[in-house]
Amino acid sequence: MNAWWKRTRVRVALGLTAGVLALVILAPIARHRPAGWSQEGTSPPAPTLQGDLKQSAQSGPEQFARLRQRMVRRDLAERDIQDKAVLDAMGRIPRHLFVPDDIRTVAYADRPLPIGHNQTISQPYIVALMTQMAEAKAEERALDIGTGSGYQAAVLGEICKEVYSIEIVEPLATQAKQRLAQLGYKNITVRHGDGYQGWPEKAPFDLIIVAAAPDHVPQPLIDQLAKGGKLVIPVGQWYQELIVIERDTDGNIHRRKGIPVRFVPMTGEGVRTSPK
Repeated sequence: MNAWWKRTRVRVALGLTAGVLALVILAPIARHRPAGWSQEGTSPPAPTLQGDLKQSAQSGPEQFARLRQRMVRRDLAERDIQDKAVLDAMGRIPRHLFVPDDIRTVAYADRPLPIGHNQTISQPYIVALMTQMAEAKAEERALDIGTGSGYQAAVLGEICKEVYSIEIVEPLATQAKQRLAQLGYKNITVRHGDGYQGWPEKAPFDLIIVAAAPDHVPQPLIDQLAKGGKLVIPVGQWYQELIVIERDTDGNIHRRKGIPVRFVPMTGEGVRTSPK
C-alpha cells in the first residue's frame, strides 16, 4: 500500500509540474497572438462564413447593404470601434466592389481576402481600428501606404479632405485608381511607387496609415508627419505590433505600442534598408 501511494504521489506531482510548465510556455504565446489580421491564410476561419455564403448567394444591392450594416454593427461597433466617422464611412463603402468577383459573397466577413499578386484586402476590423487610431478628421490630409484594392483609401476619402495613396504593385495601383474614380472619389490620388519614402512633395500629412509591415519604422514617413500628426504602422517580421507615432505641436516625436497583428511584409526599399 505504501509503495502504491508513493507511486501515485509521484505521478500527481509530475502532472502538476507539467501543467505549470505548459502555462509558463504557452502564456506568452497566447498573449502575443495577433488580435487582428491583414494577411490572408494566417487568420482563423470566420465562424459565420458559411452563413454569409448562403445569405448572399444571390446578392443584390439590398442584400450587400444588409451585410455591410451587420458588419459595422457586429464586427466593429460591438467591439471597440467607437469613432462615429469611421463607422459611418465603413457603413457607406461597398466593400464587395473592392474584392474579386468570385469572392464577393464573403466581402463582409471579418477576415482578410486575396486580391491577387500575393496581396490582400485587410480584415474590416483592422481597417477600422487603424483609422480610429490615426484619429482621421474632415479637414486633414492623409497618406495611405499600400493601396491594395483601394479600400483603406476609400475609408480615408470618406472622412478626410485629401488622400494620397501609394501602391508598389503596378497592376493593383492601376486597378485601384480606376475603381476609386468610378466610385466618384475626387479627393483621392493614387500612384504606383515604393511607399517607404512616402510622398515628400505632398508632405506634411496629418495622418499616415501603412498596410504592410517593415521590420523598422521608415524615417521618411516620420519626417513627413505634420505637427499633431499620427503614423499608424505594423512593425516586425513574424511577430508584429501596431505602432502609433505622433508628432506633437512642438515637433517632438512620441511612440506607443498597440495590438499584435499580422500583415504582409513591406517590400522594396523597406527590405533593402532593413537594419542589420
